Amino acid sequence: MDSIFPRVIVGLGNPGERYANNRHNVGFMVVDALAREARTRSWSMECLARTCLVSIEGKPLMLVKPLTFMNRSGETVRQLQWKYRMEPQELLVVLDDLSLPFGRLRIRERGTAGGHHGLESIIEAMASSEILRLRLGIGEDSMPPEKVEFVLSDFPAERQAEVSDMIARASDAVKTILRDGVSKAMAAFNA
Repeated sequence: MDSIFPRVIVGLGNPGERYANNRHNVGFMVVDALAREARTRSWSMECLARTCLVSIEGKPLMLVKPLTFMNRSGETVRQLQWKYRMEPQELLVVLDDLSLPFGRLRIRERGTAGGHHGLESIIEAMASSEILRLRLGIGEDSMPPEKVEFVLSDFPAERQAEVSDMIARASDAVKTILRDGVSKAMAAFNA
């Protein structure tokens, strides 16, 4: 996969102010950080998503925030695939991971959805598990038994500095993938 670089980066989350700071929205947060770094303010509406075109590490990219809500993210990706003739290997999905300890990052080139319904929807829509993904750990030592309520809650105020650091490191991981390839990014960021 190192010879093929992503040209579409999809951050997973739920649209609307109510969800903006939820643990489940770290994918949106990373895409927003990349857009700010690229100094873009021009978002469009297409394919059931907010999209913007940027250049990162000298590569033209589309940043995407699906508006379909998390569990139906594949609907957006399917429309993008049809419109832009996108191969699964040209996609990078950025998402939260409840099973990873808070703050950890994990890059994988392929695999199952691991119980994440947003990624599952995308895998089904693309008919492929060969999708590059960057997972951001949101797991805590003591989580309530009701996981849906936990992922749809905001990060606590006392962890905001750590959340900001995780978002910045994830942004750096994306730039490393684009500049140096997936293998080097995995070596640098997978703990």
